[in-house]
Amino acid sequence: MKFLDLAKVYIRSGAGGNGCVSFRREKFMEYGGPDGGDGGRGGSVWVEVTEGLNTLIDFRYQQHFFAKNGQSGMGRQRTGKDGDDIVLRVPVGTEIMDEDQETVLADLTEVGERFLLAKGGNGGFGNLHFKSATNQAPRRANSGQDGIERTIWLRLKLIADVGLLGLPNAGKSTFLSATSNARPKIADYPFTTLHPNLGVVGIDGVEFVVADIPGLIAGAHEGRGIGDRFLGHVERCAVLLHLVDGTSETIAEDYQTIINELEAYGGELAEKPRITALNKIDSLDDEERAEAKAALEAAVGGPVFMMSGVSREGLNEVLRSMRTQIDEDRLRQKPQEEQDTWQP
Repeated sequence: MKFLDLAKVYIRSGAGGNGCVSFRREKFMEYGGPDGGDGGRGGSVWVEVTEGLNTLIDFRYQQHFFAKNGQSGMGRQRTGKDGDDIVLRVPVGTEIMDEDQETVLADLTEVGERFLLAKGGNGGFGNLHFKSATNQAPRRANSGQDGIERTIWLRLKLIADVGLLGLPNAGKSTFLSATSNARPKIADYPFTTLHPNLGVVGIDGVEFVVADIPGLIAGAHEGRGIGDRFLGHVERCAVLLHLVDGTSETIAEDYQTIINELEAYGGELAEKPRITALNKIDSLDDEERAEAKAALEAAVGGPVFMMSGVSREGLNEVLRSMRTQIDEDRLRQKPQEEQDTWQP
């Protein structure tokens, strides 16, 4: 399934049905009077979070969603049928934005959460509604209210506990593959990852979700490379893991490049807790490791972790550090594997 995290849709709620002007005329009925019914209510447009979805690809093939109009009222005091509502089903973490792509109308983060996008128009009153002692034969009825037509944007921000950051080929996908059952594409050329990947990581009896986004380069906030389009997927994370390629000849510059892009992106992303790790140490000898660690610690201004996604060296220490930064209510207990009991 192709990943799509931004979609533009056009919605319109249903118009209410018109009221009816009608009078009861039957043989041998001396007193008839008005009996026109009210119009039905127009259908509304809702958005609902559904479990099992992780992309907005459905909205690439259908962008227009129009609810049904209400039925007009009829004689014999019959009210028109209400128009059917229409529901847009979206994955967890979807933001509803206005047409300007800046005003956030709703942020849906839980399964089953619903939000009313456009309310259907009310039905008009029939002439039965206007009868009185002084107006016993009203000859007027109300028209139904028009529906609401608007354009909205759907933006998906993945729900993850940890976000992976780094330059292209920093080893983010290898780290995700080594610590979870996710199998992202891994190759020896930049921009192997073209869309975010999620993986469930377990350590010390608990599990949390890690998001791997495409690598950033200098000038990403200006649209270079894939750009900062996918940085929104790590806005909800509790902690960021910044991976730096230990085989690079410009370790300090590589680290600062990502920090500059986070600050240029704005928001709270640059202020989130961040763990820095020197990756690919399996390709370095002891002297090279010491030099690379010293260079990175000087740039960070604090301690850094040493790890390798290939040899799995130092992975548990990094996972435990991430686990301490995540709130307890976001962690899930890792299911215990059933042990087979011995039978003769």
